[in-house]
Amino acid sequence: MNVMSSVMRGARLLSHTDMHLLLCPSRSSAPLLTWTQSRRFASKQVKGQRKDPKKQNPKPKVDKQEVEIRQGMTAAALAAAMNKDFDHVLEALLNTSMDLDSLKPDSVLEEKWIKEVVTRSGMKFRWAKLSESRERPNRDVQRRPPADPAQLVSRPPVVTIMGHVDHGKTTLLDSLRKSQIVSTEAGGITQHIGAFLVQLPTGEKITFLDTPGHAAFSSMRARGANATDIIILVVAADDGVMNQTVESIQHARKAKVPIIVAVNKCDKPQADPQRVKQELLAHDVICEEFGGDVQAIHISAVKGDNLLALAEATVALAEVLELKADPSGPVEAVVIESRTDKGKGPLTTAIVQRGTLRRGCVLVAGKCWAKVRFLFDENGQALAEAAPSTAVQVVGWKELPSAGETILEVESEQRAREVVEWRSHEEEQQKLLEEQSAIELKQKLHLEEYRREREGLAHLSWRQRKAALYRANKTRFSMRPSERTESDELSLPLIIKGDVDGSVEALLNILDGYDAQEQCQLEVVHFGIGDISENDVNMAEMFGGSIYGFNVAASRSIQQLAAKKGVPLQLHSVIYKLIDQLKDELSSKLPACVSQNSVGEATVLAIFDVSVGKKKVPVAGCRVQKGHLDRRLKFRLIRGKDTVWEGSISALKHHKDDVQTVKTGMECGVSTDGDVDFKAGDVIECFEELDVPQVTSWDPGF
Repeated sequence: MNVMSSVMRGARLLSHTDMHLLLCPSRSSAPLLTWTQSRRFASKQVKGQRKDPKKQNPKPKVDKQEVEIRQGMTAAALAAAMNKDFDHVLEALLNTSMDLDSLKPDSVLEEKWIKEVVTRSGMKFRWAKLSESRERPNRDVQRRPPADPAQLVSRPPVVTIMGHVDHGKTTLLDSLRKSQIVSTEAGGITQHIGAFLVQLPTGEKITFLDTPGHAAFSSMRARGANATDIIILVVAADDGVMNQTVESIQHARKAKVPIIVAVNKCDKPQADPQRVKQELLAHDVICEEFGGDVQAIHISAVKGDNLLALAEATVALAEVLELKADPSGPVEAVVIESRTDKGKGPLTTAIVQRGTLRRGCVLVAGKCWAKVRFLFDENGQALAEAAPSTAVQVVGWKELPSAGETILEVESEQRAREVVEWRSHEEEQQKLLEEQSAIELKQKLHLEEYRREREGLAHLSWRQRKAALYRANKTRFSMRPSERTESDELSLPLIIKGDVDGSVEALLNILDGYDAQEQCQLEVVHFGIGDISENDVNMAEMFGGSIYGFNVAASRSIQQLAAKKGVPLQLHSVIYKLIDQLKDELSSKLPACVSQNSVGEATVLAIFDVSVGKKKVPVAGCRVQKGHLDRRLKFRLIRGKDTVWEGSISALKHHKDDVQTVKTGMECGVSTDGDVDFKAGDVIECFEELDVPQVTSWDPGF
């Protein structure tokens, strides 16, 4: 009511004022000015109120893509910097004074045109930096230079036992361990120690490596470990030189390590040590009795004969080699074996090559580091320190290094972390370079193929060429859901999303070459540009297909929605990995192939009838010649080279007992449900059917 009365009073005042002005124009017009001013102020207030909501909801700022430009850029370089193709640059320069017909990919653009293209593309530019970024400093640790000869002291030799399989290497190692236990009256030797120390009655020591395989030895030599000084080549006197013996000789010669020949199994009646030495002559291993410099010791590892002579020959060769090492300074060692001990944690067996290893040392091996907590010998006894050529167990590793890695001592834990971080960085960079080179090679091959395909459109202008390509792709791959028909054939509907036009075009061109439609139908039901949307997920669910995105993203909510609906969502930034993923999915759609594997064969010896109720059933009396027969599997009857019958058997008997299987050499009776004409001399084969995964035959060419 108050509002209505105020409105009425205002209307009456306005009418009175207007009439008063009409009747008395000569009077002062101050009241009119006051009313007009008040109306103007009121209208401003209303306009201000209308503007307030706009101030409260400003337009969100759009983050524009930043393009790095430089002087003298070509059109192709500018397109690459914008992540676009050359045609996009031409489109951006439409309706300008630039002569587009003369513009080629290798044409150098002026500065104003470079900026014009970037601006028209809805992007912003920044000038490239002239100075290159500083390279990461090398924080790796290296071996020390050779020591002063005056600081070197004698060290025990490190010996590796090699040879052919079953020639007695393990038995020799066990005999050496037992002799050492007896001589020192010590027991409880740790198994799988990887290395152990033998001390002769005269006081000399020898470190034996329990890694006799030539593969492990060559791996150590390849890493430059130089852990082995002498090789004992074990050859059986009754078997002679074999293939692996020859390989061991080649490894020793390649590593330039001297050899001592241990002719084992000399206690056997058929042993012939002289024949072994003569066979070694063909491989340039000349023993001393033939005028060479290779010692040959006749031993029996089982009985322990001449083990002391073998040890003395090793010590004599070590004296000739004058093996010495520097016991001072940072430690250098090599990992012989790595394992995780239940009580001690990550543990490595190492051979110290230089320096003296003590508790508290900080070590680096590969991409692992350790602060030494405990040191143990081969008997599990704690050590205070380990000198050169000592086999020692090291406890305190954060992670286990690989066998053959070089161990180097560093100043502190911080320095160890720097070395490990640097080596991890170097490995990542190396992998990136390898992947980049592979990608560049595949890109080059694909570009050549792409150019060959476009040669037929070379006579068209760029507008006509692009229109023709997209018209062909879109009419071929796009279809409406109402046009889809139910089919029993295998199919994989796809939704393709890319970051730019060129990416989608490249993917569609690759899929255009799909030639395995007889195995699985490949259909692109939708393709587009931009990130994965909810509409894409719903469409993929409707068609029962998969979504493949190239250089695009999918928000967490979209990923959760796809997982909830059971829609496979594959995002890749390398097109070749995307195609590999697609090939794997196509292969998973294919049914498995059935492969038949023969289990056993039996020969039919005689035919006789057995009464089952009122019916006589023919039974084939057989003997299993190979493998076994299993009643649960399938059988076939082979006569000559032809298969007469194939199916399942109704009974399998051994004597009068029903059995499930019959093994080689046993006789059995076989009967079937159908009328099978068995004849003596036929072969009954038992086989099993296995499912083998099938792989798509599509080869995109990379």
